[in-house]
Amino acid sequence: MTDTRGVDSTESWTAEKLLALGRSYQGAAVLAAAAELDVFSSLLSKPLSASELAAAKRWDDRSLVILLDALAALGLLIKSGLSYSLPPGLDAFLSAQGSQSVLAMAQHQANCLRNWGQLARVVATGRPAEHIPSVRGESGDREAFIGAMHNVSAPYAASVIRAVQPLEFTRLLDVGGASGTWTEAFLQACSQAQATLFDLPSVIPLARSRLTEAGVAHRVQFAGGDFLKDPLPMGADLAWVSAIVHQNSREQNRLLFAKVFGALRAGGRLGIRDIVMDESRTQPVAGALFAVNMLVATEGGGTFTFRELCEDLESANFTGVALARQDEGMNSVVVARKPD
Repeated sequence: MTDTRGVDSTESWTAEKLLALGRSYQGAAVLAAAAELDVFSSLLSKPLSASELAAAKRWDDRSLVILLDALAALGLLIKSGLSYSLPPGLDAFLSAQGSQSVLAMAQHQANCLRNWGQLARVVATGRPAEHIPSVRGESGDREAFIGAMHNVSAPYAASVIRAVQPLEFTRLLDVGGASGTWTEAFLQACSQAQATLFDLPSVIPLARSRLTEAGVAHRVQFAGGDFLKDPLPMGADLAWVSAIVHQNSREQNRLLFAKVFGALRAGGRLGIRDIVMDESRTQPVAGALFAVNMLVATEGGGTFTFRELCEDLESANFTGVALARQDEGMNSVVVARKPD
């Protein structure tokens, strides 16, 4: 059995291994700071010295030298004399325009890192971490979160939705649809279908922009609201709840499932994409750690077992609850049906 560090978790711990684990945040913090400042995009066109970059961005010269040297030590930059440049191919991952960009997720992880640093206080008090915006501000953090969801979902969307069989529907309701990654995937899979994307009003412009770029916005209705407070749009025969249930307590999920049930047509189906834990709550390891992420970031969120999800769906009168796809991370899929 391996943990998320790729180490055999059955081997004996030593003082060296424990201290190495304790220091493992350091590289993550360096990458997080560079992502928040978008250092990598600043070096796309040509190498720069620390003083040149500091002057252009109005950053502190001494601090920037130390950060850039650490990035070079980690292999994330190349240092030649006083100049720094990107290693070949890194721009594809760590610039906003990169073909395989994960910059938004790296920026989002910086926000998570600030929360995780307060874990002991959270456990002692039972209250989520104090929210501390990044240097990018609240709007920048929101954009990073939405972009991060696309970073991690887009490569797998087409394969994940195949768990929702049959892939035949007339209208999709994408609850908490973010930038529309999953709406796009479902519409590509079912060429005659329409969709309604429901998310917070501040998110809708981001979704509209991405789906317009993808060429499917003309098949989508956009609805702004809070899925725990506002009514959901009616008339879908397929509802999709992706990476939402972990943000909620079980009571909140029961409320959400009841609202989805009411919004679906008779015979309509629901698909839930999320982490599904085993009964011990220690596997998958990524799920146990993600529960900590929800502990520090939400009032009642966590990761849930299939039994818990089944109970909560059945409390909302869904039937035929099944685990249609098992995954070690966020791409497990639970399906259920509203009776005819």
